[in-house]
Amino acid sequence: MTLIRRLFLSMLILAFAPVSALAGSPPAVTAADRSIGQADAPVTVVEYASFSCPHCADWHQLVYPEFKRRFIDTGQVRFVFRNLPTDPAEMSMPAAGLARCAVPERFFEVASILMQGQSKVLYGGDVRDWYNPAIAASGRTQAQIDACLAHPETRAAIQSDIEGAIAAGVTGTPTFFVNGRLVTDRSLGGLANAISPLVAAH
Repeated sequence: MTLIRRLFLSMLILAFAPVSALAGSPPAVTAADRSIGQADAPVTVVEYASFSCPHCADWHQLVYPEFKRRFIDTGQVRFVFRNLPTDPAEMSMPAAGLARCAVPERFFEVASILMQGQSKVLYGGDVRDWYNPAIAASGRTQAQIDACLAHPETRAAIQSDIEGAIAAGVTGTPTFFVNGRLVTDRSLGGLANAISPLVAAH
């Protein structure tokens, strides 16, 4: 797994370089995004998150399952995950790449595994024990993951997420936008308050 870390450490300077842009809405969702839910859902929720962020892990373990059941599975929300790697970068960047390299239909399964196993790594666990279950769920072989990580398009996709976050004024993770509007209350109730009127007006 040292290859994963080596490849993505090489892009850290690029990834965290300042981007000159005015704060606003996140970039429009494209086919390059990793999303779940109906493409024609009346509401699009964009999350900027990091696989080394404890608050992100908490949200994905404690809030996301019910959020998915209530809003995504019912066709009300299309949910988009975008990477904004945070410290420690030697942990968040490789994980972002690994998730990105999974079969797109497996992305959210891999993301869930990484979020669930995050705390063990943060408190001194073996990073290989974190990566391996994610790779096993990715729909790719180790060789395919390594090749994908080495591909410039993978790094460019993560860099695009980072630049979009900075352009939208994101300053921390997780950050949520509901139909392009920043929502600061990331609780289920807070997001529901932002989503429900948009669904009703559709």
